[in-house]
Amino acid sequence: MKNLFLVLLLFICTSSIYAQTKHKDLVKVEEILNRQATDWNNGDLEAFMQGYWKSQKLKFIGSRGITYGWQSTLDNYKKGYPDKATMGTLRFEVLQAEKQSKKVITLIGKYYLTRTSKENVEGIFLLVWRKIKGQWLIVMDQTCG
Repeated sequence: MKNLFLVLLLFICTSSIYAQTKHKDLVKVEEILNRQATDWNNGDLEAFMQGYWKSQKLKFIGSRGITYGWQSTLDNYKKGYPDKATMGTLRFEVLQAEKQSKKVITLIGKYYLTRTSKENVEGIFLLVWRKIKGQWLIVMDQTCG
């Protein structure tokens, strides 16, 4: 009976540690997302893009199809949002974040873009994050607006 109690106690402690680790990674991803909103609101697209994987394998899926690569994604942002007025104020709402494995997180959310010079925009997105060299980065972004 004593051994069963010790095994159960060890299981609870291990589960608790795993849950805290999982939670810490989800919090980190949401912190990066919040930093991106701040960078966007400061008109700094290059800083905003630091949350993305700087690779040709990055995928951005939007209304015009799939864009491959970090630089192409940045170029599209610059073309679509040429000035601070067009960029407006960005806010994210996380609807669901789930750790798929030690190195993969999926995050579903809504974005709200408030602008004075143009119509406001809102939509939904799915981000796939991967832990690469100890850093959480977006490897795929599917945004619908």
